[in-house]
Amino acid sequence: MKSSGEVMDIIAAYREVGTYRGAAEMCGTTHKTVKRIIEKALAGDKAPPRKQREHNYDAVARLVADKVRATHAKISAKRLLPLARAAGYAGSARNFRRLVAEAKKNWRRQNPRGRRPAIWTPGEMLVIDWGDAGDGLHVFCAVLAWSRFRFVCFADNERSETTLSFLAECFETLGAVPKVVLADRMGCLKGGVVANKVVPTADYVRFATHYGTRPDWCEAADPESKGIVENLVGYAKRDLVVPQAPFEDLMVANIAARTWCAEVNSVVHSEICAVPAERLVREREVMSALPSLRPAIGKPPITRKVDKLSCVRFGSARYSVPNALIGARVAVVEADGRLLVTDLATGEIVADHAPVAPGEAAICDEHYGGPRPAPRRAARARTESEKAFLALGPAAESWLTGSAASGNTRLAADLVELAALQAAHGDDTLIAALERATRFRRWRAEDVRSVLAAGAGTPQPTAAGDALIMALPAVATRSLDDYALDRIDRMGEAG
Repeated sequence: MKSSGEVMDIIAAYREVGTYRGAAEMCGTTHKTVKRIIEKALAGDKAPPRKQREHNYDAVARLVADKVRATHAKISAKRLLPLARAAGYAGSARNFRRLVAEAKKNWRRQNPRGRRPAIWTPGEMLVIDWGDAGDGLHVFCAVLAWSRFRFVCFADNERSETTLSFLAECFETLGAVPKVVLADRMGCLKGGVVANKVVPTADYVRFATHYGTRPDWCEAADPESKGIVENLVGYAKRDLVVPQAPFEDLMVANIAARTWCAEVNSVVHSEICAVPAERLVREREVMSALPSLRPAIGKPPITRKVDKLSCVRFGSARYSVPNALIGARVAVVEADGRLLVTDLATGEIVADHAPVAPGEAAICDEHYGGPRPAPRRAARARTESEKAFLALGPAAESWLTGSAASGNTRLAADLVELAALQAAHGDDTLIAALERATRFRRWRAEDVRSVLAAGAGTPQPTAAGDALIMALPAVATRSLDDYALDRIDRMGEAG
């Protein structure tokens, strides 16, 4: 490499002689060196551009650039190589990967996705999202953007009613309402999308109107636009779900969530270097006040009139309610797999049933004052003989019922005969005979007559192991003194 002085001498020699070789002989160098120095000086002291080398992929470079642009630089060289082979590329896969990498680099340079950090305004934005916590649990997360105050709850579904209920509970926890609620394009809150504009559901619009907030939505397939809550979902999974799962039930999970929220909201946040709970106190001053009542969320309750059976019909099935509400109107609501019946007059839950299949009935004995009694058709006397016989009491009615069930077609005549036996033997004796006849299933009047003829000496059957008690006939007895030996001897002498 020539020094600056030598370069100046060569330029002066060239100006003097006007040829490369002459200047080279004067300066003691080669004509090629003189030519290079003179061309560089004529180009403004810049090195002349190097001639571009040809590559074996130049013929398919336009094809690769078009595919990279069409796929937003997401297509891989592996998928492009067969197309390039078909277009005439005969080089190696490694060389082709260099071409694709350079094309992607050029596309990203021309289409940058730079982002700027968010600047949050106090009381402006609440960001919400759902996450999957495993084991059938779903975690609802909300974070107040400026103060970083976090709210977490668990549920077994992501329906609209659940989301709005948690959002209402979040507002009550904050003690105020933010101006905007930013959400992902959740199917439970999204009624549709027209020209990239999200149409919220009617329930969500009514909810937002009640609280005085405005729904807002993230861009589609752009999780970075709500990264503040995406980070909270991941943090809740790592720090809350993983150490304590599996939870026994939803109640235990939500108790753990409340404890965890109280913990993380009372320590210094690493991003804002402040305590979220303390920041919330100042942010609450610029937020809207809570309404006095929580709005009705979900489907309106279905009203039913209690019928004469003290039941309401729902889903082609019957559900019992206290019989004091017969004729009143009640509200029927499904909640957590149970059917709740509420008295509209008092707002009290009067019945709680598990759903049953259509055509079935869910009956609670307490609604009717006790267990269902056994079916019984009482005997009603019409003739004088029937009235006289039934006046004997339950024994007579039991015998009458059994005799009728046995197919006794002469039952009316038998009652007349039994009336005669009643007059002859008395009420108590006939009642005892009827009880014995019922026990042995003897259903004719002559059978009762036979029992009366047998008298009190007949055995009474008892259960195995019990003592057999029966009335024995009275007989003449003598004392033991009559069997003494001296008395026997005196009787022998007298004989």
